[in-house]
Amino acid sequence: MALMNVMTAFRTLRRWGRHAVAASAVVSALALCACSPKEQKPTVKPPVPVVLAKVERKTIPVQIKAIGNVESYATVAVKAQVSGEVVSVHFTEGQDVKKGDLLFAIDPRTYAAALKKAEANLSRNLVQARNARQDAERYAQLLTEGIVTQEQYEQYRTKAEAFAADVAADRAAVENAKVELSYCTIRSPLSGRTGNLAVHAGNIVKANESPPLVTINQITPVYVTFAIPEKDLAEIKHRLASGRLAVAAIIPNDQGPAEQGTISFLDNAVDAATGTIKLKGIFENKGRRLWPGQFVNVVVTLASRADAVVVPSQALQTGQSGPYLFVVKADSSVEVRPVTPGITHEGLTVIEQGVAPGETVVTDGQMRLTPSAKVTEKRPGGAGASPPEPGKHP
Repeated sequence: MALMNVMTAFRTLRRWGRHAVAASAVVSALALCACSPKEQKPTVKPPVPVVLAKVERKTIPVQIKAIGNVESYATVAVKAQVSGEVVSVHFTEGQDVKKGDLLFAIDPRTYAAALKKAEANLSRNLVQARNARQDAERYAQLLTEGIVTQEQYEQYRTKAEAFAADVAADRAAVENAKVELSYCTIRSPLSGRTGNLAVHAGNIVKANESPPLVTINQITPVYVTFAIPEKDLAEIKHRLASGRLAVAAIIPNDQGPAEQGTISFLDNAVDAATGTIKLKGIFENKGRRLWPGQFVNVVVTLASRADAVVVPSQALQTGQSGPYLFVVKADSSVEVRPVTPGITHEGLTVIEQGVAPGETVVTDGQMRLTPSAKVTEKRPGGAGASPPEPGKHP
């Protein structure tokens, strides 16, 4: 209707030629009045859907975490101590063996013959030594009677002593031959698990030749080696001085419980290059879940902190002024609250200062929040809900 009035006025003014300027002004004023929009009311932003959680008090363990490497309790590289042909192998690769079990047999004939020869030499020299001793005793008697000279007696006494020395050498040769013959049977020096078999029956081996015939690892118990920062050394030393210090080994991608052990070794120096110190934990490993060379997550529990104020770790944000939380106030608006975080454990962070138990914090949806923004709690299905009541949280 306003537009039709403008057009009517314009046609009227055109007929009035002398009033052209006035007509233009009137038309402009009418057009502005007709086209000016109505005044809009300020819009109210809807509440931001977020996930909420309560600030709680809980007992939190004080722990040191590290990456550890499993080591066998003892490792032996089995080598031949004599040369010869391997005539038999008495185990299979990867087999568990006990201390004293027969592993290899080397052809013993050469060493058995050497032992017989040494025993024969001993027998011969025993006879000669006995005769020489009897002669020396007889000449000692003749010397006292003045029948022989001192020089003649000394000759027989020296001969007897020389044969006695030969007998001692022959005895040593016999013992050495026995030892070498015993090396023809190679037995396990410990109880453990055999590795790769490097030499099969029929091969010729040499004494102390590399690679070893087989390597045996003792895996019950085992060690787990790891390193901790130098700053934790004083606490570790204090706990070790007070008694046994427990350590747990968590196997990645294994749903089973953590293996439990105790600290058995603290290195005597800090690594200056890394600022860490090496420790070892000993684990019984009865189920053989820990395997030499395997990497595990190590957790050393130093103490437990009771009644610690905790929030979900995802609630903690970091800004230019430091860590902060979005705290929900009574009117469902949020407040940016600077906090002092402490240790973390299983998705919870200890807050040393800044919030109190019972307060509500935002754990998800912080990207859309601004100070004093209104919030509504997300339902499990993702839809929004009514603003949370202060002090009430499911």
